Amino acid sequence: MKDFTDKVIIITGASSGIGKELAIKLSEKGALLSLAARNEIKLKEVAEKCKLKSKTVLTVTTDVSKKEQCKNLIEETINKFGKIDILINNAGITMWTMFEDITDIDLVEKIMKVNYLGSVYCTHFALPYLKKTKGLIVGISSLTGRTGVPTRTAYAASKFAMTGFFDSLRIELKKTGVAVTMIYPGFVDTEIRGKELGADGNQIGINKLSNSKTMDVKTCADIIVKAISKRKREVVMTFRGKHGLKLKLIAPSLVDKIAEKAINN
Repeated sequence: MKDFTDKVIIITGASSGIGKELAIKLSEKGALLSLAARNEIKLKEVAEKCKLKSKTVLTVTTDVSKKEQCKNLIEETINKFGKIDILINNAGITMWTMFEDITDIDLVEKIMKVNYLGSVYCTHFALPYLKKTKGLIVGISSLTGRTGVPTRTAYAASKFAMTGFFDSLRIELKKTGVAVTMIYPGFVDTEIRGKELGADGNQIGINKLSNSKTMDVKTCADIIVKAISKRKREVVMTFRGKHGLKLKLIAPSLVDKIAEKAINN
């Protein structure tokens, strides 16, 4: 894919962070955007920025943990554009608490519904249209979806689930022309920092991670856009992330120590 001119791209979680930055960058490349998120006000603010470059931007207020809302997102997109070329499953929430400290166990289900099932729902409803365009499915996962990290048990589980689902789906879709790209960022400097769910299921409201340990969101989005344009199988970000996955094969206990250190300032 040399450019994104007139390509219809759905981005979930587009009101902030990686999703917002992807929307802006893809609008600059001529994409026709369908932007989804729960926060209608912020979503429309992003859309206005995108409209400075893109011919058409659709916003659909969507909670991806609700399958009917995911179905509506796809239907609204088809009604507006008549096709779907790329689906970017980006919406997500995270946590920061040890499993043994959790007082509201419902937070595990909440994270799984948004991060994993939200991707499954959107992909399910979009797939018939993606097959018509021989399109691309993108899953924005995390390095935590490849190796466990303390304070992230439920988050890691949801991202591991994404990996298993999309790796399996890629094989199933091999003869259809639909490709699957998995993205594994490390810690990224976005608005989600401080909004992690704590032991009681509420946002902690405190940024516990050092800025020196995070990637700039613009850099992250640039890497993702490049990967999408080449329809890459997967992208593991950061030298530490790539090295860590190799090291896990021969020295898993050492990787555990590195993961533990990563969350400490």
